[in-house]
Order: sequence, then structure tokens, then C-alpha cells
Amino acid sequence: MKKKFKKIVIYFIAAMLIGLVVIFSYHQYQLNKESNLLGNKGTLVEVDHQKINVYTEGDGEDTYVFMAGSGVAAPIYEMKGLYSKFSQQHKIAVIERAGYGYSDVSKDERDIDTILAQTREALLKSGNKPPYILVPHSISGVEAIYWAQKYPEEIKGIIALDIGLPSQYVEHKMGVVDLWTVKGMNLLTRLGVHRLIPSKVYNPEVMKQSFLTNEEKEIYKALSYKQTFNDDMKNELLHVYENSLKSEELPKPKDTPILLIDAIAEQNKDSKFTKYNSQKYAEYAEQINIADVKELSGTHSIYLYKPDEIYNLAIEFMKTKVDNKERSR
Repeated sequence: MKKKFKKIVIYFIAAMLIGLVVIFSYHQYQLNKESNLLGNKGTLVEVDHQKINVYTEGDGEDTYVFMAGSGVAAPIYEMKGLYSKFSQQHKIAVIERAGYGYSDVSKDERDIDTILAQTREALLKSGNKPPYILVPHSISGVEAIYWAQKYPEEIKGIIALDIGLPSQYVEHKMGVVDLWTVKGMNLLTRLGVHRLIPSKVYNPEVMKQSFLTNEEKEIYKALSYKQTFNDDMKNELLHVYENSLKSEELPKPKDTPILLIDAIAEQNKDSKFTKYNSQKYAEYAEQINIADVKELSGTHSIYLYKPDEIYNLAIEFMKTKVDNKERSR
């Protein structure tokens, strides 16, 4: 009986290994095939001996800088439905930090000072000068707030899209299980296993909407398969506690105007997390001289569901709360 069980185990392991080899080989074949789609869109500039991509569109006095959340592998394409609203009357820049979109994978530790230094240098080298109005989503909120703390003169305002506040990441430090989950997901994507679950690689909502052409949708998928959960995305998550702690140790950027957009899904509106998140936003806003909190109905990727509302709220906030105050000085 024991011998039979051992044989079953051996056959199972052998089958798994063969399956992984097949998946990996297919992944490499597809990457090579999809590389023909990936002509660069934007401006690649050299920063720290690697290429960082910045996409610029539109014209205007203000430059809105769009900063993608964790795991959004192709920001230029996924966030187009939102930033195209702004670029009709304003200048926009989409910064693809290392490991995202067309940028190189740096494989460094992704500490907040390195990330911010690369962002600032890439923007300047691509012809985008401060002051900026930052539009961060999710984990990028940590970088945006840290930027305002370190270089307040460069930031005219922040339009925060359902961001994670530094205090939240500090309060909810990842446990051992979470850490190994992140490392495991990184390993699986190296092997190409993510190709078996496309809905976890790119956002299906992007494919349903019409702000991308059919060709752009194919590029979006190809970039997502190439970049999803690479080493930079892994390290970004593994160091979010330390990065947030650096921000928490500094004074709040009380002189930087901030609009906090709180995305609340209908099915979660009464959950403990939703109430906790709303409370944290309210508390943070109280510590800033010019701040508003606005709720929008939708899931975390709120830029896909409410682009018009976000645009209108942002422009109204900047005109009434920021520009008017500057003119009155």
C-alpha cells in the first residue's frame, strides 16, 4: 500500500513539473509573439541606468500627473478613460514607475526615496516641470503624500483616488502568510501560470469599455502579461510598511491641498472596512488646511467607473479651493 502511495505521489509530482514546463514554454512563446505589439508609447528617459516611461498629452498651465496603483501593469492604457478627460483642457503626464508599462524592471528594493527620486527625474527629463497636481491611485498615495512632505513647493494639489494612507499601511502590516503569498504570486507569474487566469492579469472592465481601440486592447493585454507581478511590484508590496513608516515620521503636508475620493462599492457600504476607511479619510482631511472627502459609488478601480465625476470633482476642487485662494493672496 505504501509503495502504491509513493508511486502516486511521484506520478503527481512528475505531472506537475511537466505541466509547469509546458506552461513556462508557452508563456515564453507568447511573450516573444506579443513583443511585436509593444512599440513604445510615451517618452523613455534614462534614470538610474534604466529606462522610465512618461506619457504626456494635452496642453495647459497645470500638469496633472497620474500615478497607478499596485499591479496596474499598463497604466497608459488602463487609466486612459480618466486622463483623456483632463487632457482636453490641461496637460497630463502618466508616470510608469519601474516595472510598470513600458518602463524597465529595476529589481531594486523599491524604497520610497528611490521611487520618488526616479519619478521626479523622469518627469523633468521628459519635459514636465513642477508644480504638479498629483492624481495617485491606491498604493501610489504613499508616494504622493511623501512627495508633498519632502518637496511641498513642487505639488500644487493632490487628487487622491481611493488611496491607501501611510497610516493604514502601518496599522495593517502584512503578516507572514501575506508575505509568502506575495512571493508565491511573483514566482507563479515568472513561470507563466498567470496566463491561465486572465481576469487576474488585466482588468476585464477595460475590455468592456470603449475608451481603447481594439489594437490598444491587445497591447494592454500583452503589456499586462509581460509585467504583471514582476520583481518591482513584489518589492513594492513587501516594503510598503517601511515606506509608509517614513512618511508617518514626517509632519503632515498640511499646506498641500488634497481631495480624497472614497470609492464605496454598494455591496460593501456597511462593512467594517468601509466605515474604517471613511473615518481615516475624514481624520486625515482634518489635519490638512485645504481638504475635501468625496464619496463615489464604485469599486477600488474607481477611475474606470466614474471618470466624468472624478474630473468634475477635481476641476471644481482646484478652481474653488486652490486657484481662488492663490488669486486672493
